[in-house]
Amino acid sequence: MDLQRLAADELTIMLLALGLLIGVARILGELARRFHQPAILGELLAGVLLGPTVFGTLLPDWQGWLFPWTGPNAVVLDAIGSLAIVLFLLVAGMEVDLSIVWRQGRAALKVGLLGTIIPFAFGLAGAWLAPVALGRQADADPTIFALFLATAMAISALPVIAKTLMDLDLYRTDLGMVVVSAAIFNDLIGWTVFSLILGMMGTRGAGLSIGATLVCTLCYAGGMLTVGRWLMHRVLPFLQAYTHFPGGVLGFAATMALFGAALTEFIGIHAIFGSFLVGVALGSSPHLQERTRMMIDEFVSFIFAPVFFASIGLRVNFVTHFDTSLVLLVLGLACAGKLLGAVLGARWGGMALRDQWAVGIAMNARGAMEIILGTLALEAGIIRQRLFVALVVMAIVTSAASGPLIRRILRRQVHRPLAFLSPKLFLRNLAAESRREAIRELAAAAAAQSGLDADQIEAGAWAREQIAATGIGHGVALPHLRSPDVREPVVVVGLSEAGVDFDAPDGQLVHVMFLLVTPAGDPTVQLELSAGISHLFRDPHSLERVLRAETYTEFVAALKVGDSK
Repeated sequence: MDLQRLAADELTIMLLALGLLIGVARILGELARRFHQPAILGELLAGVLLGPTVFGTLLPDWQGWLFPWTGPNAVVLDAIGSLAIVLFLLVAGMEVDLSIVWRQGRAALKVGLLGTIIPFAFGLAGAWLAPVALGRQADADPTIFALFLATAMAISALPVIAKTLMDLDLYRTDLGMVVVSAAIFNDLIGWTVFSLILGMMGTRGAGLSIGATLVCTLCYAGGMLTVGRWLMHRVLPFLQAYTHFPGGVLGFAATMALFGAALTEFIGIHAIFGSFLVGVALGSSPHLQERTRMMIDEFVSFIFAPVFFASIGLRVNFVTHFDTSLVLLVLGLACAGKLLGAVLGARWGGMALRDQWAVGIAMNARGAMEIILGTLALEAGIIRQRLFVALVVMAIVTSAASGPLIRRILRRQVHRPLAFLSPKLFLRNLAAESRREAIRELAAAAAAQSGLDADQIEAGAWAREQIAATGIGHGVALPHLRSPDVREPVVVVGLSEAGVDFDAPDGQLVHVMFLLVTPAGDPTVQLELSAGISHLFRDPHSLERVLRAETYTEFVAALKVGDSK
């Protein structure tokens, strides 16, 4: 039997189409980043330009030749898109550290709980009270449509939220960890529910009954989050010791993601759920270095993700299927439910007023997750193109608006780092070789100046460090704690020529450590100091200037040079 292959002209078209899709998506993705927006906005725009909306309107024959709707090339592009979404959900799962949710405390769980339940209820109510206005077709199952819309209203976009917090220098702060923890809880529940919705349709896998599919799903999820996590925790050190870096870990991650995706697709739950849980199990291991995590992220984000997000624009004409009233209704319903739920959750968790709204706006970012959800629903026949376009627009608007709105809410910066520096709290040559030792040295200096107990400072800062590492990159770390015993911030600075590993996102050793001890009653102080220090070291030459300083005066002078740029 002859092996079926693409003909020479079909292979030529496929390579041209993929090259054009990736190239335009990456160019527009980088342009979006220049304007401080997520890259997926540019990648989506690439699809709109190359799809029926623009290219298909201007040159329909050429567009149909490059991106056919039927035939072998259409199948190949769809298969590559499916692979891309599986790998993208692997990366999204790796951002989920379940231990952070528990360690972060009640505030994160309360935000996650109300930030999921209330928008879910808004979606259910809207689907039952105004199904036609929200785009439900006459032949659609009312229950499945209602559950989908509720999930679409409830879900957040963890990757977009994390990137927004990083851009605002808030990711490693207490506020950032509350938001990330709540988003983790939100995404885990949302994707589980949606996978079950697809299983209810009975269109996937081996045709198991709903009950059998549910049992298999629970067994897979339970096994992956217990035994699976344990096995990956054991395997990672072996891979790092005996395989080429980072190829060994990257190959293992991709292999397990594809196995997990194949299993869940077989039992009737979408493949994305399998790869997502593999990512959760893999990402929860402390043996997975931040540098390795970022390399896997970049491998997927720069090659596969652009193909998927750009291909979305090839599926639908965004002009002919744009319904203004439906877009506004979906946008209003989504924002109202998510903001109300997250803000009430933050208030229930005892957060300050400004932080409540910052949490709500951050959680409202839908981004890639909403678009993936809508794409799968469109493919499954749950929704039609009008509602799909409305969901994509809602995802873009909420993602683009989150960063500027959070910046505006937290714009008051009265606590500048330079105002709290002191020669007595400047340690030019730290002897520490580990994070714990560095925090101990800094805590001793803070105690000598403030009258606090050094052991208490060390314990508090170390407990916070175990929730999430405080290395922010560029050779800087910001260990911190909030204490009820201080009225004014205490800022201790330590320099280390050799460097200390704070598990920074860029994988570099930390040479400048700021220990921040701030009042427990005013969480915004720590946010402002952290953002201010991050700003001082955005210049790539700041670290070099600081390490040349031999005295406290030279150190402050080096910081002020960076502050003036």
